[in-house]
Amino acid sequence: MTASANAPSQPYLSSSIAGTVLPIRRAEELLATLPGVIAARIIAGATGEVDEIHCLTTTEYTPKQTVRNVESALIAHLGMRVDHRKISVATSAEAPKPPAASAAPEPAVQSTTARAAAPAAPVEEVARRVLYFEDVEVQRSRLKGVTCRVTLRKGDEVLVGEAEGPESDRSRIDLAARATLTAISASDDALRGFALEGTKLVDAFERSFVFVGVSARYGRNTALLTGSCEIKESAETASALAVLDATNRWIAPGR
Repeated sequence: MTASANAPSQPYLSSSIAGTVLPIRRAEELLATLPGVIAARIIAGATGEVDEIHCLTTTEYTPKQTVRNVESALIAHLGMRVDHRKISVATSAEAPKPPAASAAPEPAVQSTTARAAAPAAPVEEVARRVLYFEDVEVQRSRLKGVTCRVTLRKGDEVLVGEAEGPESDRSRIDLAARATLTAISASDDALRGFALEGTKLVDAFERSFVFVGVSARYGRNTALLTGSCEIKESAETASALAVLDATNRWIAPGR
């Protein structure tokens, strides 16, 4: 009851994560554009931090995939990292129902709806361009050493990139990053200008992170893009997400 009594009246409720402000309404609109998501709700605590993220999805995507997509989307669009344990996913066999036809004939309702929907358009437009992490596979062989395959998703399009090399803890992180860049370049010829500068394992705050540097060419110039991700499932997964953290912010403005 304390949270509701102190809730602001503005249309956007903000939440503090990692020292920055998260626009709750915009984040909910963003999550609603993710593949398979029917509805999304973010619950903030009394001090403004995110306590819970709830997503209702179709059975087309597994809860694990949805959690990854939520993490990737918040990192790419808003620069926010949310603990995956705060994300809850419920599935529904029913497809979302279309809007009621009775509301269409009334011009006033149409006009109001159009004005209300306008702020969400940039989010949806950007969401169509941004790539989401799907999976990473690591295979070992005596001849090829280690092969890393990264699968990304762009809307309904599935993109796969591979990289191979000798096996070591460092090489697997490099290979995952290179495979991710290969998958990114497959999505659009204009995105072939990315090159991996390097990867690093960084220990901070009693946790381990993967930090990557990616160079991007535009005209005769180059820019260094950086991204990071905490190691949770595997170092290879964190490496792929770190590359997306770096490149999605470059792709999103439509450069």
